[in-house]
Amino acid sequence: MSTFSGLSTALSSLTTQRQALEIAGQNIANVNTPGYTRQRLDMAAVSAGQGATLFSQGSLIGNGVQATSVSRLGDLFMDARVRTTTSSASYLTARTDAYKRLESTIAEPGTNGIAKQLDDFWATWQDVATSPGSAAVGQVLLEGANSVQRSIATGYTAVVTQWDQTRSKAESLVSDINSTASAVAELNDKIRSISVSGGNANELIDARNVLTTSLSALAGATVRHREDGTVDVNVAGNTLVAGVTANKLKLTGSTEMVGAAGNAVRVEWDRVPAGSSAALEGGQLAGVLSVLAPADAQGTGGLLAQAAESYNALAAKLAASVNTLHAQGTPGGDFFSLTAGAPAALGLTVAITDTTQISTGDPTLGPNDSSIANLISMIGDSKDKDAPDTVWSSFVVTTGVKAKAALQSATVSEVARMTAESLQLAQAAVDQDEESINLLSFQRAYQGAARVMTTIDEMLDQLINRTGVVGR
Repeated sequence: MSTFSGLSTALSSLTTQRQALEIAGQNIANVNTPGYTRQRLDMAAVSAGQGATLFSQGSLIGNGVQATSVSRLGDLFMDARVRTTTSSASYLTARTDAYKRLESTIAEPGTNGIAKQLDDFWATWQDVATSPGSAAVGQVLLEGANSVQRSIATGYTAVVTQWDQTRSKAESLVSDINSTASAVAELNDKIRSISVSGGNANELIDARNVLTTSLSALAGATVRHREDGTVDVNVAGNTLVAGVTANKLKLTGSTEMVGAAGNAVRVEWDRVPAGSSAALEGGQLAGVLSVLAPADAQGTGGLLAQAAESYNALAAKLAASVNTLHAQGTPGGDFFSLTAGAPAALGLTVAITDTTQISTGDPTLGPNDSSIANLISMIGDSKDKDAPDTVWSSFVVTTGVKAKAALQSATVSEVARMTAESLQLAQAAVDQDEESINLLSFQRAYQGAARVMTTIDEMLDQLINRTGVVGR
């Protein structure tokens, strides 16, 4: 190594170790930055120069060190696992939240629940059977009937309100997906431009990873990496983001739960030709759409529409059960009425307005007979599957079982997501102890290179200024 090449070697070390120190400092500065992935400077020795001819002699040692690249210490497989588990967890969480809210409106078991009000209603009919001519007992009966009717209507209205708000949430999710996809496409463009010019786009890649994970949570998106540094984002195999181009989704279908039976809420691609359905395999939006699905005869439709049908079935069975017996007594007629064209839960009303219109007995058994009131009171004890109490109890139990199953599935899925995220952080997160050691290592290397440069400088000074000076 010549004297001046020695200065160059020391300088290369000073420059490279300084860059390594800056990157370690960057890691420490971003220790609490969400989505940040630690970085490390890749170094390579500068080889000794070799002559081009047979008899030429090059340097026998190298010419220092150089920085080759800045590595981002993430793991593509860990990132993919986080996206997959996030998609599943978000889907199940959306359904669990819907079940929790539905259960809060049912309020069973409880003193304000429909089951308790039905029990009181049947018990009041027994009081009427005991005192068939009592106006006070009859008034209590009418108030109890109105209370049951209002509770059924209130429960149904709560389900409709939840459906409307859930649909609005679906609109918001579609908007979030479109804006996030556009942001990923913009980052793809910037990352590609920086990578082509040899720059460092690691921070932009971190920001893009946060967005793609968000898309997985929203729509169950998957990611495919390209050689030019960009990524493609797919939803159920269809392209949402292709390089620097983002496609858009739109929400279509009924805006009212009552009209959703033949026009289910769904997601389509916002492009020509229109009507191209966009399938979803996971994510929060898929969970929300499953909640908004219309009811079906098998009871496997959307949980809100099925709940509304259960309220309608309760109202219809209550009216039919009481009216059938009430019409056989004196003065006869229907006790409840159902408004034509309206959902049964909302159209149910108490048809009689005066206690004298209450049928208590069979006219063929004398004026003091109370057999009709007694038979109506026994409806609450019926175990028939079409009895009002059985219909309501079956709905409450089924909802509770499904809600518990959904919660358990969501809990397991969330544990899997947290495990995947922990493994990802173990690989990518900044370890302050490790970075502190790196700082000391790079600092010592920098000081050593500076000392080499000082030594060579002193040697050159001696050679240039002192050589040949004699007797002074």
